[in-house]
Amino acid sequence: MGLLDDWMNLKWRYKAFMPLIAALPLIYFAMENPLTRTSISLPLIGMIQFGSVYYFLIIPLIVMIVTNTVNQLGGLNGLETVCPAIIVIGLMILSQSYMVLMLGPLLLWLALAALNVQGKIFVGNAGSFAIGMTVASFAVITDLKLSLLISILPYIFNSALILLTIFLTRKRAEVSFDGKKLVSDHRRSLVTLVTYHRPLTERQVVAIISLLIAVFVSVAVLIDLPWALLT
Repeated sequence: MGLLDDWMNLKWRYKAFMPLIAALPLIYFAMENPLTRTSISLPLIGMIQFGSVYYFLIIPLIVMIVTNTVNQLGGLNGLETVCPAIIVIGLMILSQSYMVLMLGPLLLWLALAALNVQGKIFVGNAGSFAIGMTVASFAVITDLKLSLLISILPYIFNSALILLTIFLTRKRAEVSFDGKKLVSDHRRSLVTLVTYHRPLTERQVVAIISLLIAVFVSVAVLIDLPWALLT
């Protein structure tokens, strides 16, 4: 899907739902795994049991939302690699029994991030969609749905801001670049919100957003860690 988007510049109406195809193996795995929990425990609300709806609605939604939101928060060197790596590290801390599944990908990911931050390699849509699918799959396999939800809240906020702006004003988020710094005169995405009348270098913007992601991942770890230690 990412390669198709890089080659053909797919419209969002197609990109939004194409990850559902990639969710099919994950749905099969969850249905065949006797340890799969079809419920989600939310603070102040309690346990929500989805039953069979979990396989055919919740898992596809997780894949679709994570994949597309990761893809939307990109465009700057390091943004599409550093931020998801922070989320994966947080999920690995909470699921040490499955940590080995992500050691290889994470090491490759960090090497890619090091080159991406320097502008020596670009992940493109193919890389961002693959990264998003990997994060979603690991969260489902390790049953860390709440932790994933908390961790990606900045991503969800960014996508919601972009989509609401497009639907309501028909305008897209844009930043100006003078060769050294980025600046925006509107607040239509997380990047433009950070650079709103505040000229910053590309690395400063990436660092600020990465720090924001790290804060939400830390909150997710603190909430879920006691339960993870008990299990």
